[in-house]
Amino acid sequence: MSNKDTLKKFFSFFTGSSKVLVVINADPDSIASGMAVRRLLWRKVNEVVIAYFNKISRPDNLAMIEYTESDIVLLDDIKKEDFNLFVIVDSQPDHNERFAEFDYDVIIDHHPLTNDNATFVDIRSNYGACSTIMTEYLKSKKIKPSSKLAAALMLGIKTDTSNFTRQTILRDIRAFQYLYQFADNNIVTKVERALLTQGDLDFLGCAIKQREIIHNRVFFHAGNISKPDELVVVADFFLTIARVNWSIISGVYKKELIIIIRNDGLRKGAGTTAKEAFSRYGSAGGHKTMARAELDLKLIRKEIRQVNKKALGTWIVSAIEEAAGKKFE
Repeated sequence: MSNKDTLKKFFSFFTGSSKVLVVINADPDSIASGMAVRRLLWRKVNEVVIAYFNKISRPDNLAMIEYTESDIVLLDDIKKEDFNLFVIVDSQPDHNERFAEFDYDVIIDHHPLTNDNATFVDIRSNYGACSTIMTEYLKSKKIKPSSKLAAALMLGIKTDTSNFTRQTILRDIRAFQYLYQFADNNIVTKVERALLTQGDLDFLGCAIKQREIIHNRVFFHAGNISKPDELVVVADFFLTIARVNWSIISGVYKKELIIIIRNDGLRKGAGTTAKEAFSRYGSAGGHKTMARAELDLKLIRKEIRQVNKKALGTWIVSAIEEAAGKKFE
């Protein structure tokens, strides 16, 4: 189906009385994609609200929200009954239990297909970013993005493709080139420079001291944490270590075990590995080079006697190695 036909079907769901809720797990790609949905529906619906449920603590994500004026709101602060159409971008309904609170009319995503339970579904798993899909939507409708929206979509593409070094297709590059002519590049620069806080550096220092390297894999289990985003910082950093091609970083946030996986893209996919190792304990999946799992500790307790720092670290290593098998090397 062409972008023109896809958009025709997309717009058929909305009327002037539509009150639309876009639900996201906030990161640069999902924020930008939500903003693009709002721009597409401008003056075509009664209201569009972008709501997120995750804790946002990374300084670059906070900077993006501020500089692009994304106007996203916390999901807990809205009432479901105030809306009559529900959209999910850059995720699918089974990626997190908070997504499952809604019955979706629209799903737009670039992750591997796991749940297409909606009337309108546009999942392009070969794309590097959902922002690329949304840029093509805007371009097909001949909508010139504002400087802030263009900057947000550029950041979404840059982040999810890791500056075009992760899964990337020509469409991602073309979308980025198209956006460049409209974007406020001062916003892009400011966001990309806002990477670490003093707390992030302290956490990274602890991870460096306590890291465990097994062959070409580096592991670190942090125990109880207050900022899940710090795990992402460490996972990305550890993949820069010479001869390391897997980075597996974890910690316990509230009542969940969060695991961040990165690899160099030359081996078995990180997303597939995460799903095979952990999906029965909660949500798990992602791309070839990056994945995330959010697991219920109650379910893990049925497998191991204790859920202390040492036991959880050992359990994660064992589960990952079993799932990855020989392709882990």
